[in-house]
Amino acid sequence: MASDQRKSSVTVRIGGEDHIIRANVEPEYTRRCAEWVDDRISEIKGQLGLIESHKAAILAALSITDELFQAQGEVKALRKETTRRAGTLARRLELALAEETPVPSGQEESKREGP
Repeated sequence: MASDQRKSSVTVRIGGEDHIIRANVEPEYTRRCAEWVDDRISEIKGQLGLIESHKAAILAALSITDELFQAQGEVKALRKETTRRAGTLARRLELALAEETPVPSGQEESKREGP
C-alpha cells in the first residue's frame, strides 16, 4: 500500500496514558488532536471528580461530537445566508446594469454575451 509509506507515528499522552498513533497526517496535527481530547477528559474529570477513565473518555467523545455537530450547523447556516446574500447582490447588480445601459429589443443575447 502506497498510503502506508506516508504514515508517521507519534506518541501522545491522553488521559494519563501514552499512546502511539500512526496516521497519514503531520505529527503536529496528531498532537493537537490528542491534546484537545486530553484537555476535554481533564475538564470532565475536574467537573465530576473521581470518575473511571473510560467513562471520562466516553463523556469527552460525546462532548466533542456535540461541539462538532453545533459547528456543522453553524457552517450550514452561514452557507445558506451567504448564498441568500449572493443572490440578492446578483439581482441588485443585474437591475443596476439594466438601468444603466438599456438594451435595444432583439439584441439582448448579443449584448449579454459580449465581444
